[in-house]
Amino acid sequence: MNEFLANTLIAVAGISIGVLIGMLVGRAYRQDLAEELEAATSQDTVADTLEVLSTPAILLDGVNTITSATASAAVLGFKVDTVLVQPELLQLARKTRKKGEASSEQLEISVGLSSEKLFVNVRAGLLNNGKVLIAIEDLTESKRLDDTRRDFIANISHELKTPIGAISLLSEALIDSVDDPEVTKKFSTDLHREAGRLANLVQDIIALSRLQGTEVDRNGQLVDMASVVEEAVDRNQVLASQRKVKIKVDTKKMIDVIGDRELLVTAVKNLVENAILYSDEGSQVGIGLRQKHGIAAVAVADSGIGILPEHQDRIFERFYRADPSRSRQTGGTGLGLAIVKHVALKHRGDVQLFSQPGLGSTFTFRVPIAKQKITTSKDDE
Repeated sequence: MNEFLANTLIAVAGISIGVLIGMLVGRAYRQDLAEELEAATSQDTVADTLEVLSTPAILLDGVNTITSATASAAVLGFKVDTVLVQPELLQLARKTRKKGEASSEQLEISVGLSSEKLFVNVRAGLLNNGKVLIAIEDLTESKRLDDTRRDFIANISHELKTPIGAISLLSEALIDSVDDPEVTKKFSTDLHREAGRLANLVQDIIALSRLQGTEVDRNGQLVDMASVVEEAVDRNQVLASQRKVKIKVDTKKMIDVIGDRELLVTAVKNLVENAILYSDEGSQVGIGLRQKHGIAAVAVADSGIGILPEHQDRIFERFYRADPSRSRQTGGTGLGLAIVKHVALKHRGDVQLFSQPGLGSTFTFRVPIAKQKITTSKDDE
């Protein structure tokens, strides 16, 4: 009996020890798991994650010092081991710690030495020990495009109202004056002019729309700039004859660029047209094509009234007119030079202006020449 009791006590003790060991092992496992979870949100682990992110993101410690940042965040001026200074982001970090959960807001912040304004979507997540991870999505370009599109639509509506309203009034007056040949002729002439303005405006709007959708880098073809200048001049011959303006052309052959031929012709045509419209009758417009340092440059010079310095920085804006009264006389839409600028940008080029009031203006349209031509630097002039 004593032997049986002894064996029973040994068995119970064995079971108790086994349970205790199991509890200790389980506790150790849970402790290891907790440590692993904590490590998963530790600074080093998050820092490793930030290194592979392409979007701007920063990690803040409990006192809002940046302890880690992606390369794109560093470009925006978020430097490691510096205190976060943007009040909007600081407020979001405090809000995240207080709520204990992720927060998201759209903000306008200032970054860099120049305090550049950015419109951003920001998400903040709370980690351990008061650390906050902030991811920044830059919406500035998207917002700028939306604002530009909205302003453009508003401007188009305003610009279209003028010729449409004039056509409506002139047509009514024409109906009422059918018995007066002289008045009928005058109203008919005015009606034709306003219809021409409307047609030009619609044509420029279509050109801008086409410009927005053209991918020059992907679909560009080899284009001879000499033939572009030739066609642009041909399209302006009637206008030049009407205003008795002589066009003198001096081009170098075989200067090729990669691009959209129709857009290039439109840009040069607009420059030549402007030069003719703003030149006095009987004067001369000069057009030259040269290549230098891998750049094809088309210079269009007139001897007209010139452009005042205060207008020169804005002359390429959509619907901007340095002389509105002159634009009404010439039928200008205010879009011609804007189209020139955007065509140049589409072709990774630019357009330059040199002008002095009373001495005329020279616009130079510049785009890179095709790579196979860059090697022939001997012909550069």
